[in-house]
Amino acid sequence: MQLSEVPKLKHTNSNNFFLLCGPCAIESEDMALRIAEKVMSITNKLEIPYVFKGSFKKANRSRIDSFTGIGDEKALKILQKVSQTFDIPTVTDIHEVSDAEKAAAYVDVLQIPAFLVRQTDLVVAAAKTQKVVNLKKGQFMSPEAMKHAVQKVKDSGSDKAWITDRGTMFGYQDMIVDFRGIPTMREYAPTILDVTHSLQQPNQSVGVTGGRPEMIETIARAGVVNHVDGLFIETHFDPANAKSDGANMLHLDNLERLLTNLVSIRNTVNQL
Repeated sequence: MQLSEVPKLKHTNSNNFFLLCGPCAIESEDMALRIAEKVMSITNKLEIPYVFKGSFKKANRSRIDSFTGIGDEKALKILQKVSQTFDIPTVTDIHEVSDAEKAAAYVDVLQIPAFLVRQTDLVVAAAKTQKVVNLKKGQFMSPEAMKHAVQKVKDSGSDKAWITDRGTMFGYQDMIVDFRGIPTMREYAPTILDVTHSLQQPNQSVGVTGGRPEMIETIARAGVVNHVDGLFIETHFDPANAKSDGANMLHLDNLERLLTNLVSIRNTVNQL
């Protein structure tokens, strides 16, 4: 599919990578608007096509006392307000078949979580909304296996699919990115590199996921050099107190420098 098909997506002719960026989870209206405004100001300056990201609920948690959300409808309405306020598209992940139609009424892109990407009923339900479906590669799947997930979207009457690589499980408590998979998956659909989740370090002993945020620029640079179509970066103005995945988020204050460097790299690669 063409980026220009995504409603409200700007700068689609810039030859830059596109960006899915925002908090892990919607915590409040103020935080969502604050983050979206800052990211939008940076992406407009750098002419990066931008989709605001925020989960309306977090269903995949290690512990029952982990934060799961502020309420489905409340969070979805906040995503809608972000879109209307800044005239930008939004993306959120869904976890159950019933979530597809519900979330599609508020957002432009439906994201299938990595652990659920083989769930046929969920992928089909998302595709039938005719929204863009962002398929996150399972940590347990090969790049080649993602062609089947994309085909499920096509067989459901839609060609609006993206693939996002969020790393592969390495041992019990670490993730790695195999950059050989990028050209493979780009044969099936536009491919995004989830920089921040690729740096997670799941901690099964205490049930709180860790991360390596100091490696964000390293992973992002490698993705841009290897012609990834888009980048996925979770960010927050106070990662230490974020209610979900704060350990591997990028501090919002560091986003502009990072994106400026990455655009410079992309421009160089485009000239080769």
